[in-house]
Amino acid sequence: MILGHLLGLYTHPKEEWQTIYDRHEGTGSSLGHIAIIALIPPICAYYASVHLGWKIGVGDPIFLTSQSALIIGFAMYFALITGVMALAYLTLWMSRTFGSEPTYTQALELSAYTATPVFMVGLAALYPVVWFIMLVGLAGVAYSVYLLYTGVPIIMHIPEDRGFIYASSVVTCGLVLMVAILASSVIMWNVGFGPMFMN
Repeated sequence: MILGHLLGLYTHPKEEWQTIYDRHEGTGSSLGHIAIIALIPPICAYYASVHLGWKIGVGDPIFLTSQSALIIGFAMYFALITGVMALAYLTLWMSRTFGSEPTYTQALELSAYTATPVFMVGLAALYPVVWFIMLVGLAGVAYSVYLLYTGVPIIMHIPEDRGFIYASSVVTCGLVLMVAILASSVIMWNVGFGPMFMN
């Protein structure tokens, strides 16, 4: 069931990982989950950019034009979905090194549900103050890393001692993907797809 594991990942993560493993709801369920959860950051960022204004320092709030915010929102959504699918592929690729033989569905489940707290951070954009979003973002990333470390032994069938090293490798891949997405954003901005500010 889409979003069926959301509450459990926050209240009892180890048991919820076991439930995810036992049910193996399939690729469609994982993609459905991430397709819905990945809507949160772009929708909240769009609303904050167009209607609330971003507060950076002591100056007036900064607003984007509706069209510019919409383009950035679509690009953000595409980048989030692509990032999760790429992380699932890297997770699957690295698993062979650690003596595990998971399916792509298992790797996608691990990536999709691990990314959930990071995507939920998008709700913080409804209070568009940079320092607040940074604090909430750090908490979201920390909890995602915790979910990864608890989920790897269960989903990927890797003993906890090797699972720690494997999960650390997945975190490194996630950071590399994040830097690649940020670099792509800078390139897109430099070729004319940058934000358009309201006067």
